[in-house]
Amino acid sequence: MHGMMRHVLKALVGALVATATIVGPAAAEERIPAERWTLPYKAYPENIPSCADPAVLSKIQDRFSETESTYWASAAQIVAFDTVRPLGFRPWGLDFIPRLFCTGTVVVNDGRRHRIDYSVAEDLGLFGYGWGVEYCVQGFDRERAYSPACKMARP
Repeated sequence: MHGMMRHVLKALVGALVATATIVGPAAAEERIPAERWTLPYKAYPENIPSCADPAVLSKIQDRFSETESTYWASAAQIVAFDTVRPLGFRPWGLDFIPRLFCTGTVVVNDGRRHRIDYSVAEDLGLFGYGWGVEYCVQGFDRERAYSPACKMARP
């Protein structure tokens, strides 16, 4: 029994190696952008809003205040955005989900200013529908998801 399973496993591994050898170089040469994959992305600007789009900023404000009150028992809220600008679009190349990286400054309701880094990406909304946003406000990355100092939220 063990001999037969070993033979079957060797055959499967051989088939996988042969397939990888055939497909691997061809796939590397084609370099198909992510928006032309099986589930195509439309890519910027058709499907990703700009850094200063009011819908993006509103989503960040809402999520920030909800996170602060729900998980940290804090009344902190973003009351204003300033000097919002793009950092880069698709900095990692065509093989990745189209993503626009942005930075700026926010004013929190305690009057203090904080740097914010965020990205707007295609098809990262609820259930993969529409655009989604990920953000980090310096001084409020309490779970250290983007440490150090929100650097991991930038390209």
